Amino acid sequence: MAEVRSLTAFRKAQRKQKAAGKTLCRSGRHKWRLDQASQFDSKSGKLVNRYVCEHCGKVKVRAE
Repeated sequence: MAEVRSLTAFRKAQRKQKAAGKTLCRSGRHKWRLDQASQFDSKSGKLVNRYVCEHCGKVKVRAE
C-alpha cells in the first residue's frame, strides 16, 4: 500500500529542497572557496585572488 502524506508536509519538503544552499547567500553569508588560478596584477604589483561561492557561484576578487 502507498504511504499517505499530507499536502502541507509535501509542500514543506518541496520548499526546503528548492531553497537548499541559497538561504545563507541571501543573508550575505557566502561560503567562499579560493579559485586556484591565481593571477598577478601588473599595475598594482600585487597578487590577485579570485574567490567563488560554493553555493551560488558568485565571484569575489581581492588583491592581497
